[in-house]
Amino acid sequence: MNDMDRTLCAVTARLLQASRVTAAWGLAISVVAIAMLAFTGCALPMLSLITFAAAALVGVLERYLAFRLYFDAGLFKDLVGGTNAPLDALDSALQRLGLRPVSALPRALEDRVAGARKMLLRHATAVACQTGLLLLALLTQTLR
Repeated sequence: MNDMDRTLCAVTARLLQASRVTAAWGLAISVVAIAMLAFTGCALPMLSLITFAAAALVGVLERYLAFRLYFDAGLFKDLVGGTNAPLDALDSALQRLGLRPVSALPRALEDRVAGARKMLLRHATAVACQTGLLLLALLTQTLR
């Protein structure tokens, strides 16, 4: 890896670490949705019940994506510090852990960064959906 590659890895790691803000928001929404279901579930209107449940279910996806973003941020940080072996050895390790499908094609660093950015976008989309569902659930509860 040259200096440009290390800089790209460092910036990508920082970008992924910044997702902790949206991850905290997603976790808070999940907690609110689960609390509303647990404490007032039977008293809720059907539409509120469904939207709180949907927000909690989207929260499961959000938690997985948040975990993967945190994990990938660590991998990019390790690439900067030279802790990880070459990229093909990293791919092999990820395949052995079941985190990467077995493929014959090596992945370039740019492909890895693009994949991380896509995952970041998916996470932000999940949190946005949770937010919309929570607002809808609260709105339908106040309009009854």
